[in-house]
Amino acid sequence: MISFSETHEPEMSSLEISPDIETVWNEFLGLIKSQINSQSFKSWFEPIHPVRLEGNLLTVDVPSQFFYEWLEEHFALLISSSLKKTLGAEARLIYNIAPLDDHAASSPFIIPQTESSAKTESVKYIKSFSQETVQPLTYDGTNLNPRYTFNNFIKGESNQLARAAAMAVANNPGGTSFNPLVLYGGTGLGKTHLMQAIGNYAIEIGKAKRVIYVTSEKFTIEFIDAIRADKANDFSAFYRSMDILIVDDIQFLSGKPGTIESFFHTFNSLHQAGKQIILSSDRPPKELQGIDDRLISRFQWGLTADIQAPDLETRTAILRKKCEDENVVIPDQVIDFIAANVTSNVRELEGAFIKLLFNASMLNREVDVSLAKEVLKELVTEIRSPVTIEEIQRLVAEFFDIPPDLLRAKTRKQEIVNARQIAMYLAKDLTNSSLKTIGLNFGGRDHSTVIHACQTVEEQISVDAKFKSTIESISKKIEIYSR
Repeated sequence: MISFSETHEPEMSSLEISPDIETVWNEFLGLIKSQINSQSFKSWFEPIHPVRLEGNLLTVDVPSQFFYEWLEEHFALLISSSLKKTLGAEARLIYNIAPLDDHAASSPFIIPQTESSAKTESVKYIKSFSQETVQPLTYDGTNLNPRYTFNNFIKGESNQLARAAAMAVANNPGGTSFNPLVLYGGTGLGKTHLMQAIGNYAIEIGKAKRVIYVTSEKFTIEFIDAIRADKANDFSAFYRSMDILIVDDIQFLSGKPGTIESFFHTFNSLHQAGKQIILSSDRPPKELQGIDDRLISRFQWGLTADIQAPDLETRTAILRKKCEDENVVIPDQVIDFIAANVTSNVRELEGAFIKLLFNASMLNREVDVSLAKEVLKELVTEIRSPVTIEEIQRLVAEFFDIPPDLLRAKTRKQEIVNARQIAMYLAKDLTNSSLKTIGLNFGGRDHSTVIHACQTVEEQISVDAKFKSTIESISKKIEIYSR
């Protein structure tokens, strides 16, 4: 069984590793090393440090929760069989998540933790190889995942309104005009992360004591069970006692009139008491079907904020933060390549990241663009190398036989202005850069300048066949370059 508990461990450097534990650990590593390739061993076993041996109970330090989860997912059977051979059939292993020390520097995927991450509370995971039951991780009965915080939520143009509103609510739950706060958007864009970050932060700063996160499906199931057990009043009293009620995926309340009626009264009770309500949906409230209009109208009392698919800059930032959080090093060109090709949502982006690391470890390959292309071909239909604004500027300048610097200069010469507008248009069309980013790369110009340039080029394309052919020629040249 795996059990979870948050603990404050003593300083590991003060614990001496006895000869017994050293002998056991070397024997265990020898068994592991004989059954996997050298890259996998170096990446996933060398960074582990034995801490304590008490009978058949071995405690080891691992650098992150990601590291622990990876070991459990990909090497659980190997670890189990090797430890049983070393310590016997009743062997147990305690994974303790603790800050990295200098011994981890030899791993090609491990980088030192930041000062902030080094202050994180250690978490202990106890693995007994004689049982198979897994207990889910919960946090003080709130159903909140403590890993969902504002610190590791990457802000971008696609989510800045939602994040700003979430921060305001977290700092003053029930005390803003954002009640309810409704976040909507597609799958895997960070709605759940942001909602739970509100709850975690409000608890942390003492602004809320009773917080619950629940999916609409779980709410429905609990409601039905309460009716069957003749405890509907207890069910209602429980949810109406909350300081913050967080309900995910409210679109699934559709077609459940009994649950909708109960939720309607719970909503009213909490709102009238000045308690905070946070909801999420895959669409705006006014587009929800199968839910009473009176409830839909209440969803729109506060603030409705959408979260869109992340732009290129946000996707790149997400991957860089992922590398930092999980203590891995990936070359910049690989991060740029993944960010350019996995564009739909954050969940797929992180999935590509994990898949890349797994393949590098299992195939004993370096993490490079070549490997990334092999991995991503299973995730996206058309793979392309990321095109940068600088490359577009260079190729446009080359086409018009002018220095690239002039595209960023203040000159108003008509031939330069035309070339600059074309380059801006292509940057908007061929990259996922924001208007603000494009403007900054063209001499610090305002986003409205970029909009005007794009409109000018589009209008000329519609009336001038020769000009349209020119744009297509430059686009094709850029496309060839990016292959």
